[in-house]
Amino acid sequence: MLHQAGPATVRAHVVAVLISYNPGPLGEQLAALAPQVERVVVVDNGSRADVLARVQEAAASYDAEVVALGQNAGIAAATNVGIERARELGTTHVLLSDQDSVAAPNMVDTLLAGMATDPAIGAAGPLPAEDREGGDELVYVARAWAPKRAYPEELAQPILDVAFLIASGCLISMDALRRVGLMRSQMFIDHVDLEWGLRARAAGFRLVCVPAARLHHSLGDDVVMLPGRAQPVHVHGPIRNYYILRNTIIMVRRGIMPWRWRVRYTWWAGKYVAFNALLAGRGKERRHMLRRGLGDGFRGRLGRIGHEF
Repeated sequence: MLHQAGPATVRAHVVAVLISYNPGPLGEQLAALAPQVERVVVVDNGSRADVLARVQEAAASYDAEVVALGQNAGIAAATNVGIERARELGTTHVLLSDQDSVAAPNMVDTLLAGMATDPAIGAAGPLPAEDREGGDELVYVARAWAPKRAYPEELAQPILDVAFLIASGCLISMDALRRVGLMRSQMFIDHVDLEWGLRARAAGFRLVCVPAARLHHSLGDDVVMLPGRAQPVHVHGPIRNYYILRNTIIMVRRGIMPWRWRVRYTWWAGKYVAFNALLAGRGKERRHMLRRGLGDGFRGRLGRIGHEF
């Protein structure tokens, strides 16, 4: 896989890491990824035995490797396992993917070309569009008070600097991973990509979106439209309420964000609690999980809560 980096032509070796957890059929995802990379590594995060057998069968059809963890170790830990396996395979770049994303043709080459424009770029992501009516284009630009969705005119640029990249479709150089470190496995799920992005930018790396690279993405959550808000609100399950609130509080308290972002995320956390506790349905269960998330966040307690998500 060749891409231009100034006057020189550089050989890039890309390994895709796909995280699965009781997925549906993976044929479409693997068929899209396999021709674009040297190897696909599927890290299975504790799927049921029957589902794991289907994952292994699909992977074999595309000469993909399956690493079965045997338990749900969380998104961050599973990603790290895949990155370490990619490192063993001698990769220069790792492409992260989830089971709900399908890469457009030439997505990887387009990302590599974008990264080759500046050695300070540590990671690049595509334009991920949700496959449903009213779906978001999940690109977040650093604003004064918080990361916010990119405007259409910003997405018209060939390369756009961003605050962080959602994990699925994110192409990361191994140099950046060596200098920044792996994902923070104790977070388990939610804000893992934001936390890594903050560390990468603090280390001096640029994170960019290359809008010409496309990814068909589904978050798998319900969405609702609130009065006065142009963008849909994603409604997660109660266990995800726990992780989102807990990890938000922990990141705010760690001081990893600029102070204005800490203020805005604190305000956002309050709104998140109010909406999910009062308006989202399954209120009793959500309020229980939100209380636990609030308490564990202030205690700095990380890791797995003890439930499947």
